[in-house]
Amino acid sequence: MRQRAILPFVTLLATVAFNVCAADASPESSMTIVRNGEQASIIGAPANFVGNARIDPLFAAHVPSNVSAAYVTFQPGARSMWHTHPLGQMLVVTTGTGWVQQEAVDKQVIKPGDVIWTPPGVKHWHGATSTTGVTHMAIQEALDGKNVEWLEPVTDAQYGASL
Repeated sequence: MRQRAILPFVTLLATVAFNVCAADASPESSMTIVRNGEQASIIGAPANFVGNARIDPLFAAHVPSNVSAAYVTFQPGARSMWHTHPLGQMLVVTTGTGWVQQEAVDKQVIKPGDVIWTPPGVKHWHGATSTTGVTHMAIQEALDGKNVEWLEPVTDAQYGASL
């Protein structure tokens, strides 16, 4: 007899718990699709780039993740300022030919399919060659909401140094 009295109570409790959990669903508990072209391109700020650079955001960090990514396209002669990343950065070259350089190391040619890992805190720059543009996907993590520290410009002498 006692089992019959408990069964409706357990059923009611399970139903309430299910409905509370379902009602608690938020946008972050569902998949999001951002369609190609839905996000506006950003012109590279002169404080961060020399020459013409365009940033096409792919995705921002979504809690609990702190990873973001964007395509960055450099026209011939364009490059980033010297900079560092608190948790490092991964570049995947998609089109064109460019250069990347770590401080105190010779610059390197980068081409489609190349993957460049820059460890946390390593001072570096990247961009197009003087005659060809380049596009890469940049993937980085933020630390305390910050994924890059911009430094001084890459001088024309540094940029033009032979390989």
